[in-house]
Amino acid sequence: MKIVSYNLNGIRARLPRLVEYLEEQKPDALCLQEIKCADDAFPIEDVRAAGYDGHWHGQKGFNGVAILTPAAAPAPVLRRVGLPGDPDDTHSRYIEAEVGGVIIASIYLPNGNPVPGEKFDYKLAWMDRLRGHARELLAEERPVVLAGDWNVIPTDEDVFSPKAMARDALMQPESRAAFRTILNQGWTDAIRARHPEGPVWTFWDYTAGAWQRDAGFRIDHLLLSPQAADRLLDAGVDKDYRGREKASDHAPTWVEIEDQGEAA
Repeated sequence: MKIVSYNLNGIRARLPRLVEYLEEQKPDALCLQEIKCADDAFPIEDVRAAGYDGHWHGQKGFNGVAILTPAAAPAPVLRRVGLPGDPDDTHSRYIEAEVGGVIIASIYLPNGNPVPGEKFDYKLAWMDRLRGHARELLAEERPVVLAGDWNVIPTDEDVFSPKAMARDALMQPESRAAFRTILNQGWTDAIRARHPEGPVWTFWDYTAGAWQRDAGFRIDHLLLSPQAADRLLDAGVDKDYRGREKASDHAPTWVEIEDQGEAA
């Protein structure tokens, strides 16, 4: 079972890349972030033409998340739209569904820049809400995958230049501490479980020749509950998709776990 996190940076602008990825990689679940379109503007007919369907939580021009699965497979069961804890939060950043017996969340965590400021405060408050919900998911004692663009560089090893990013919200001690607090609840960082050392980038900025210089960092993460981690087979980054024409600045980041039949 291949579960993928892919920040598209605009589903309309990146629709050919999305369809291409679905047709070439055929993931069992694709978690999208930054679709940047209202619900009624989501290009579902194009997605269905590629053999997929799903659920989405859109927002015009900003944010937006989705979970897509093969149309031939049993439909994902939508569990939640929006992160609990703040009924006044208007940002479309969280969606959760059950796919093949696995609970999957697509997460687009706030960026938080500039620091200090209201946006950074919102980021930390959002992470605190996520921590609370993550604890509740762990209590279900089921396979869970928290997949998405977390907008956190966990350690200095996860960035091409700690000095260059030192003032960014993605690397602040508070951001890193909030991420560790969630991880230490009992989650497994799938990428680091399979690639414990060295650079594994998931994002390369459009500016300053970042892609050409391989000046990237790791902000797309898939966290596994103990029940999902027990079924971990592999994890990685489909890096070559970042180098294609009119690509997103993120590369698809994935985990493979045993399906229920194999695990049983």
